[in-house]
Amino acid sequence: MRLKHVKGAEEIVENSKYVIKDYTEHKGSFNKLFNNNNPIRIEIGMGKGNFIIENAIKYPNINFIGIEKYDSVMVKAIRRLDTLDLPNLRLIRMDAGKIEEVFDHEIDEVYLNFSDPWPKDRHAKRRLTSPKFLNKYKTIFKDKEIITFKTDNRKLFEYSVISFNTQGFTIENLSLDLYNDDIKDNIPTEYEMKFHSKGFPIYKIRVYK
Repeated sequence: MRLKHVKGAEEIVENSKYVIKDYTEHKGSFNKLFNNNNPIRIEIGMGKGNFIIENAIKYPNINFIGIEKYDSVMVKAIRRLDTLDLPNLRLIRMDAGKIEEVFDHEIDEVYLNFSDPWPKDRHAKRRLTSPKFLNKYKTIFKDKEIITFKTDNRKLFEYSVISFNTQGFTIENLSLDLYNDDIKDNIPTEYEMKFHSKGFPIYKIRVYK
C-alpha cells in the first residue's frame, strides 16, 4: 500500500511532546519515563491512533505506548493529541523489527491490530505474529506474556492462531465475528470501523503464557 505523503509530518512528529525521540535510552526503565509503576501496554502498528488514544483516556492508571513506522501516519494521531492531555500515553516512531532493542522485561501486554498480512509465503517471517516476532516479544514482557490480536484477514488470523499454538500460548478468548459476539469494552481501530461498516467479520484472539 502506498502511503500518502503529509507535508511537514516529520517536523510535527519530531516536535510532539508525546513522541519519545531517544527511546533506546529508556530500555528497561520506561516506568521512570511515566514516573510511576503502573502496567505498560504497547500497540505495534498504531496507525492513526484511535485505539491507543481511547485506551489511554479510558484507563488512566495504565501506561500506553503506540508504535508506528511512518511519520505520515503517526502525524494524524498527534494532531488529535494536541487537544488532549494524556500523561499515560507516549508514542515511538520505529520499525517493529527492532522491538527487542527498545524494551527489556517491562511490558504487560502487546496489542497487534490489523497488522500487514504479508500474504506471500516468502514474506511470512515479516508477519507480526510469526514465530520470529513472537520470540522477539519474549524479551520485552515483564512477567506473563499477553498478546491481543485483531484482524479482518481470515488467512492471517488462521496463520496467527497456529503460530500462537506452536509457540506454547494458551487461548484466553477467541472470536470469529467480534461484532456478533457478546463483546464488552471493545475499542475499535480506524481499519476496524471501516471494515465492520462494510460487513466484514472482525477476528480477535487474546493469548497468554
